[in-house]
Amino acid sequence: MITTDERSFRLDTDCTTYLIGKTKYGHLEHIYYGNLLSKEDGVNVLAQKRSIMVGSSVLYSREDDVYSLDGMCLEWSDNGRGDYRYSPTEFKMPDGSFVTDFIYERHEILEGTVAMEAMPTAYGGDQTLIIILKDKTYPIFIDLYYTVFKQTNVISRRAVVRNEGSVPVTIRRIMSISMDLPDECFQMYTLDGGWIKEGNLHKRPVSYGITVNSSTTGASSNRHNPAFLLAEADANEDYGSVYAFNMIYSGNHYSIIEKNERDYVRVCMGINPHLFEWILSPEEKFETPECVMSYSSQGFNGTSHNMHDFINEHIVRGDYKKKERPILLNNWEAHFFDFNEGKLLRLARDAKKLGIELFVLDDGWFGDRNHDRAGLGDYRVNPKKLPDGMKAFADKIRNIGLDFGLWFEPEMVNEDSELYRSHPEYAIKLPNRHSVLGRNQLVLDLCKKEVRDYIVEQVSSILDEAKISYVKWDMNRHIAEAFSTALKNQGEFYHRYILGLYEVLTRIFGPRSHILLESCSSGGNRFDLGMLCYSPQIWASDDTDPIERLKIQAGLSYFYPQSTMGAHVSGSPHQQTLRETPLATRFHAACFGCLGYELDLKYLSPEQRKDIAEQVAFYKQYRKIFQYGRFYRVKSYKSNKVIWETVSEDKETALTGFFQTLATAAESSDKLKVIGLKKGRFTIRTRSQRLYIERFGGLIKHVAPVELNPDGVIMRVANRHYSLKDCVETYTCSSEALAAGIPLCEQFIGTGYHESIRMLGDFGSNMYITEKENEQQK
Repeated sequence: MITTDERSFRLDTDCTTYLIGKTKYGHLEHIYYGNLLSKEDGVNVLAQKRSIMVGSSVLYSREDDVYSLDGMCLEWSDNGRGDYRYSPTEFKMPDGSFVTDFIYERHEILEGTVAMEAMPTAYGGDQTLIIILKDKTYPIFIDLYYTVFKQTNVISRRAVVRNEGSVPVTIRRIMSISMDLPDECFQMYTLDGGWIKEGNLHKRPVSYGITVNSSTTGASSNRHNPAFLLAEADANEDYGSVYAFNMIYSGNHYSIIEKNERDYVRVCMGINPHLFEWILSPEEKFETPECVMSYSSQGFNGTSHNMHDFINEHIVRGDYKKKERPILLNNWEAHFFDFNEGKLLRLARDAKKLGIELFVLDDGWFGDRNHDRAGLGDYRVNPKKLPDGMKAFADKIRNIGLDFGLWFEPEMVNEDSELYRSHPEYAIKLPNRHSVLGRNQLVLDLCKKEVRDYIVEQVSSILDEAKISYVKWDMNRHIAEAFSTALKNQGEFYHRYILGLYEVLTRIFGPRSHILLESCSSGGNRFDLGMLCYSPQIWASDDTDPIERLKIQAGLSYFYPQSTMGAHVSGSPHQQTLRETPLATRFHAACFGCLGYELDLKYLSPEQRKDIAEQVAFYKQYRKIFQYGRFYRVKSYKSNKVIWETVSEDKETALTGFFQTLATAAESSDKLKVIGLKKGRFTIRTRSQRLYIERFGGLIKHVAPVELNPDGVIMRVANRHYSLKDCVETYTCSSEALAAGIPLCEQFIGTGYHESIRMLGDFGSNMYITEKENEQQK
């Protein structure tokens, strides 16, 4: 797995090889990262050849007229020694300069993983290589950690800076990873967006110069997720070389892709150097966050599978590792702040009748929290809403037959709150400026021990008193005015805040591993591997419109498995877009995640109640496959189609979501591909779904025996109590035929309705169940 000789370090996973060379001057050279190599292949054959000086190169040694760092594929680099590309470090050294020269000192190989002191790391690795670099002039060391996760084809990297000198060193930049790759006409793929449009995948060519993917909001960001891909130009979902990178960190991140004139592409990833400065005193060390990388020649689905397995096996921990997530009902979109105990209990009883398992009370239950301008920080129950207290209310929910969960926003405070009036110093603000607000709130200063203690005490007491089984932990604004009176050096603020957050989460949820924690930050503003070390699932977006979710969840799926994505069915028209979508499509999109509902059930028609009860039963039947199956983004040849598939571990069952965005007139024939199954014969069928009469509009009057007003009383009553069945198809064929694609029944094209016409229209969808035939069936 990890093997070394005098000139190289080799890290093998089941399907990949990562090869590092050591030059005659002690620099680390990146040799190869790709498909698994033969044991005989090594540095001699695969290293870049250096036989001539290039142009205006600065030579590293006066005795060598071809050795220039600027023309090499390096594994680590420095400032001031002739490499003019972006350096992973920027240190102010004891002599006042920024010149460093870190060369190989020694190495060691350890079994398993090496945990960090204050930050989460992946666990369960096979072996760890530590390469110790030392500056040639000063006793400053950088320890490079490489951990191999063999079965998931992932390698993690991080760096530790140690000052063994007698004077401080100022760190202005320190990356976790740096590596150079020969260009393969790379395209860079990032997840970009904002509130209610998180995780949208964007593609750009890697051209000469630097491309940056970063966050400066204090969180990993809904604007630019830390994860990104590098793929060869013609890579697709199932073919081509793809490199995936991500970071186990929840704060300001920074990644660069730089292509130089020699067509080498440098990748650097780490803490954002924006406003960052760390004074490293003698005998101190600084740990960078852990970064993870994976390679596959099987396209984007290949690296996604590696990353999904890695997260489920080596990031998510506690009682909910590989455990199926409950189906929940969140009361937010039903009530906002306007509720009382009677409303809540009525909603919970309705939820129980539909088969839902967990009731979540969202914002508004504490202090004077009747709107978003007051109450944050005061986690005492509002007696006007819950007169008997939280424990009594939680018991009533459990007596209905549901588990009980609760919403918190512990990192924030309103100025109109008892906490702020008592302790204004708990909030992040400058002493000589008016504070800026976001969502009418300030951020609590997690750099301060007393603030961390307050949050731990307040949240823990409620969790224990009411026996909470689920927590939604929200953070609804970006950090600004980064300043803490607890710090002498404000350049430490953003990183210290995240360290404080990790400490709080550890103290609260470490002893309470039975609680399912769902992280949220105005939706997906902190959807990252760092939070997944504490919260097995994350609320992907406040946008519950399924057509937007097709982009959001698909983007996230390139790096994160379905088991990590909170996905809800909400009312329509949607509160974020005013788009009207079919109930079936809302459900089908939410299936590919951790299913929940977020709507006022009392307004459902009898037909909708039956529909949702059937949805819940269907999801329970296939929940494990939806949450933990092998996920594929299946290529569609039509721009208005999205096809998702998840396959059981034994490869005998597949669930395929077939989504249509905007319908076209006289839609041409559709084909359905089902991939990833074992060889054999399979039966594929459509999940039965309702067609609501209102979907047909004025067409109804042409088929009714008497003329009816499409918006009249009779039609409204009929729509509540009667529905039609959409086309149900059933076929039996081989796995090879399914992989090639089978034609589906035609769609409605302006005339007719019968059992062999698919009635999709705008935003319609179907779910297909594919199951292997057993011997008795044959």
